[in-house]
Amino acid sequence: MTKSIKTMLAGLLAVPMLALGVSLVTPVAQPAYAVGSIQDGASAAKSADQSSSLFGDNGIFKTITNTALYVIGAISVLMLIYGGVRYTISGGDTKAVTDAKNTVLYAIIGIIVSLMAYAIVNFVLDSLIKN
Repeated sequence: MTKSIKTMLAGLLAVPMLALGVSLVTPVAQPAYAVGSIQDGASAAKSADQSSSLFGDNGIFKTITNTALYVIGAISVLMLIYGGVRYTISGGDTKAVTDAKNTVLYAIIGIIVSLMAYAIVNFVLDSLIKN
């Protein structure tokens, strides 16, 4: 039974590796209608009353995602404080201590996820702008 599970997992891991290897070796032909970057396509499709930059430093996507991630991070910090207060006033009750520890743990996970998401989103958007 465990041998078949190991074989299945190895097969599932091999498929992306094979696909990546084939994509690295195979040349990619550019279509005749390709534009320089996503920003060029967005600029071509923009109307007169829209923002001039979709992805740039003051772009709509970057502003929305940074604001959302800031709010998520702020909520996580507030939940961390709330969990600390719950832990302090638990009075030794094991269920209250466990609940407070879980609140603190999940708040820390939320902070880490929001920081990583912020870094990933900004890296991807900056990479899209340069292409």
